Amino acid sequence: MLKSYSISIVHLYVAITKLTIEEFIPLCKQFPVFDVRSEGEFEHAHIPGAHSLPLFNNEERKIVGTAYKQESKQKAIKIGLKYFGAKMVKMVEAVEKITAASENKTVLVHCWRGGMRSAGVAWLLDLYGFKVYTLVGGYKVYRNWVLRQFVKDYPIQIVGGYTGSGKTEVLQELQRRGAAIIDLEGLAHHKGSAFGNLGQPPQPSQEMFENLLAEALHQKKTLVTERHPFIWMEDESQRIGDVNIPTVLFKQMRNKKVCFLEIPFEERLQYIVEGYGKFNKEYLVNAVIRIKKRLGGLETKTAINFLIEDDIAGCFSILLKYYDKGYYAGSLRRENPAELIHKIECPKVDAVGNAIRLLQLD
Repeated sequence: MLKSYSISIVHLYVAITKLTIEEFIPLCKQFPVFDVRSEGEFEHAHIPGAHSLPLFNNEERKIVGTAYKQESKQKAIKIGLKYFGAKMVKMVEAVEKITAASENKTVLVHCWRGGMRSAGVAWLLDLYGFKVYTLVGGYKVYRNWVLRQFVKDYPIQIVGGYTGSGKTEVLQELQRRGAAIIDLEGLAHHKGSAFGNLGQPPQPSQEMFENLLAEALHQKKTLVTERHPFIWMEDESQRIGDVNIPTVLFKQMRNKKVCFLEIPFEERLQYIVEGYGKFNKEYLVNAVIRIKKRLGGLETKTAINFLIEDDIAGCFSILLKYYDKGYYAGSLRRENPAELIHKIECPKVDAVGNAIRLLQLD
């Protein structure tokens, strides 16, 4: 009896497979990932697509951590076990619900450093009958993997153009035609200008933005083919709202070829008016005020008066000239702009037509 029990315990321990980050990343696309850190840790940043399954909530984690530091490891474990025991059934049921549609009951589990939190939850899920993989080193090792993605060289090609050129829509059309693209503004939940947060969900934290961007780079590099040899990205400032493109990647982007969509001012103005004219006038006024120092007092006053008088085109005509000057100045801060920037004459804002023009380039 005792021998049989011992064998079953050994079996449970061996059945939980520990993976390196290189082994873990591909499986994230196949099986559900459960992050057992506290909800606060998860909300700040996590592996894209992961599910929150906190072993301890924010307050419980604080109590366990304090006991570990001020008393002993054993005291912290006892406190943790009290919390864990009361949650076991609910945790199993939460995992069951997420895996219900899959016949393969395989799950991936991680905590911050691949320590006791992931080990405890992995034991529980294995005991219940799931095939469990854990990440050696936990989320900390994942973050190191994220940062390594930004130092790699990528076959990036930049879509440039003044504000209102419809660059995001061009990227989307390139993707529909089989090209690899990364929508930086989509990942950042921000359009990059003073009006960039209008109609957007809250921005991710800097850490979460980096996680999303690293995953996109890793994935898109596999989609590069002889027919579509580039990863297309929009020409951006390093700062997009409240997040920043990692410096090492931004420097790489600034040394790649820029396909500049040269579109007439009036065409771009019409596009901008159609896009932003639908928003509440108060939001537009506040956005204009945010750039008052750079726009200048007189231009700010004139732009706001146009809004008050419902002359949306008049307002955005002023703003578009301001952003054109800023974009032009920024584009010249490359080391060799004359060699990198290639202008492409485009009669209008046309995602399909302009995407085709880009794909026809040598």
